[in-house]
Amino acid sequence: MSEQETPICPLCRRPIPPGARQSLHHLVPRLRGGRCGPTVLLHQICHNEIHATLTESDLARSYSSIEALRAHPRLAKFVAWVAKRPPGFHSKTPGPRRKR
Repeated sequence: MSEQETPICPLCRRPIPPGARQSLHHLVPRLRGGRCGPTVLLHQICHNEIHATLTESDLARSYSSIEALRAHPRLAKFVAWVAKRPPGFHSKTPGPRRKR
């Protein structure tokens, strides 16, 4: 696979190499009307951080774009942290979970 074919995670903007943990994120949560809506391929750690930070309602109401997600203070801090890690890096989601 060439570098041009390697997908780029839109949240952290690092390549997603073959074999790296990854998943599709519904920009509007499925349970909030986004079942057939747009999805983006993310590193699994980036996807985990989104859902650890924001509720489904928050995602549907105010964070249904990559730009909005990147502007969220906790996610911006996470992106700065994970950007220093190798493209295939994965660990437990750092920091406290959101309150449910």
